[in-house]
Amino acid sequence: MSTPSLTVSSLFNVQDKIVLITGGGSGIGKMMAAGFAQNGAKVYIAARKEKQLQEAAKELNATGPGKVDYIVANVNSRAGCDALIKEFASRETKLHVLINNSGITWGAPFDDFPEEKGWDNVFNVNVKSIFYMTAGLADMLAEGATAMDPGRVINISSTASVDPHAEGSLSQEGNGTWSYQPSKAAANHLTSVLANKLAPRLVTVNAILPGVFPSKMTAFGFDTVGEEGFATIQPTGRVGKPQDIAGLALFFASPASAHVTGGHIIVDGGARFWGTRVAPATKL
Repeated sequence: MSTPSLTVSSLFNVQDKIVLITGGGSGIGKMMAAGFAQNGAKVYIAARKEKQLQEAAKELNATGPGKVDYIVANVNSRAGCDALIKEFASRETKLHVLINNSGITWGAPFDDFPEEKGWDNVFNVNVKSIFYMTAGLADMLAEGATAMDPGRVINISSTASVDPHAEGSLSQEGNGTWSYQPSKAAANHLTSVLANKLAPRLVTVNAILPGVFPSKMTAFGFDTVGEEGFATIQPTGRVGKPQDIAGLALFFASPASAHVTGGHIIVDGGARFWGTRVAPATKL
């Protein structure tokens, strides 16, 4: 058997791949979109705020050589997911990579945590949307897929899924993100369930579990303890950067990971090993 090309340009090639990223207008979603755009993919970013999407698409298109377009959508319900899928299908007949990145959190006191906004909406976006987006786009992901070039689903979970602490620097004093941690744990297990379901159709499903990255969701923590405060609880001495999350997304979407499915990969700089250390709850 002849040796296949094992060059970086071959193993991590995403040129001309069609990628859909929910929550792609900001934060981690935008970081991943930039990685794909800079490597020649055609990227669709979806979110609720059109102005934010417009600005992100303009910025990302300037980096090229890939193309970035956007779709205004709200994935907090099955109807919202179906609407996004319908709009995407009106523009494309094939999807190579689906990134279920949309996520929300809610902070409130332990003894007064709201049901609708605290539990229902968090699980709607963080868990149900993964299922409905993946199920609704499964046919497009499987179309033309092969064992060497499968369709890809990448779910963005969180290290919160394996960390039982709901109170800390990312929420106000006296508040906790009581539903966020269990919702992300559910996203991990759903990743495994979907990987099992879609493997026969040659679609891989993997999860990325980011630690602390600059984003709208972590803005309170960054404003409170500062980036340096978070850096003190990480062995690497820094928080996550765009290349950290984009690199892993490119791996899961490229030939390098064609034989990987059901994976849950933590990208937190080793912070989980220093989990007992607490960043100072004062502004630096």
